[in-house]
Amino acid sequence: MSKKVFIETYGCQMNVADSEVVMSILSNAGYESTDNINEAGLILINTCSIRDNAEQRIWGRLKAISHLKKRKHDLKIGIIGCMAERLKEKLIETEKLVDIVVGPDAYRELPLLVAEAEAGHKAVNVLLSREETYADISPVRMDKNGVSSFVSIMRGCNNMCSYCVVPYVRGAERSRNPESIMKEAQELYEMGYREVTLLGQNVDSYKWDNNNKIMGFPELLSNVAAINPLLRVRFSTSHPKDISDELLHTIALHDNICKHIHLPAQSGSSRILKLMNRDYSREWYMDRIKAIRSIIPECSLSTDMIAGFCTETKEDHEESLSLMEWVGYDFAYMFKYSERPGTRAARKYKDDVPELIKSERLSEMIALQNKLSIKSKKNDPGRIYEVLVEGYSKRSDEHLSGRTSQNKVVVFPAESRVKGEYVNVLIEKCTSATLIGKCI
Repeated sequence: MSKKVFIETYGCQMNVADSEVVMSILSNAGYESTDNINEAGLILINTCSIRDNAEQRIWGRLKAISHLKKRKHDLKIGIIGCMAERLKEKLIETEKLVDIVVGPDAYRELPLLVAEAEAGHKAVNVLLSREETYADISPVRMDKNGVSSFVSIMRGCNNMCSYCVVPYVRGAERSRNPESIMKEAQELYEMGYREVTLLGQNVDSYKWDNNNKIMGFPELLSNVAAINPLLRVRFSTSHPKDISDELLHTIALHDNICKHIHLPAQSGSSRILKLMNRDYSREWYMDRIKAIRSIIPECSLSTDMIAGFCTETKEDHEESLSLMEWVGYDFAYMFKYSERPGTRAARKYKDDVPELIKSERLSEMIALQNKLSIKSKKNDPGRIYEVLVEGYSKRSDEHLSGRTSQNKVVVFPAESRVKGEYVNVLIEKCTSATLIGKCI
């Protein structure tokens, strides 16, 4: 059998980081990564379960690659990640193409499970762990730009939001040893990377206890920023109930901690937030935004919003729109509510907002956010931003593209600039998605 593995990743940044851990484990077992699915002897699909649409994409993908199995009888196909954890053995029972099913905490067992599949058995391991963080594994970097990368600082989630499947498929929170985080970030800088994003389902709750000496997220973030002033540091995602003034002052103190915070609101209605079990109110959320504006005036903000959660009324929806307008988000991820089996919402509440109404409300959110994004960028012409060059723009090899500390995309003439370099760019104009300028 070919010892080449093709990994396809769906979903969040954490899944991207997990795929790099998986590749490292398989590399040590003699496997080689390939970008060509046709030459692979092992295909792994790293999956997402956050919405039904995400899972439907995986079913569609399995159907699309079914011809490969018919052509290559020794080919093994594995489903890993959150969908594997949620559906477990049902995946193999439902989809005969699948040989291997592995949850997010069982990746170390992959070589053994592949061997089991090669011996003609269906291989499944979906045991969740209270200790596994993969801290000792050096990920194989699968990104293409060589400039920015992800570092996972914790796994799992203790926030039992009523709509969310994450605690069930990723287990309880556990934080990673800070020394291993620092080592990984330092190695990335030495390899030429100039930006790291610290990842966790809720980074604010990072907590490392070493003989009663506690390190929280602000201290960890400060330590990573101190590796080198040329290493930009981002993080995702914060929870509104936990984001502290200490963290905000830490961000303000370091020039190389990016001035962008992703702070999912999910709804602007306190009634809906209570049903969602988000543990904060509209007023609490607005207070946190005020604190960000006060302590980090140049900070940009993005969010997640859900349209059509259980019992949501027109008034609840309008409160979400008014919150979006009040904050003036630079960017937002917006979705229709998707009931997930096993969650508290699925057990206790009726999914009673008609699909047509959900779609209409989502369209209103998207239209408003488009206006807010344009409004945000219209303030930028005439300003000078430090931009980290990530590569050529999508449209032209004569232009480079990069991002500001505020996570805004900037396009500018390449001239003699190179990937991984910091350049000062005078913004001349903007589109709804991009700032356009010239180096100065």
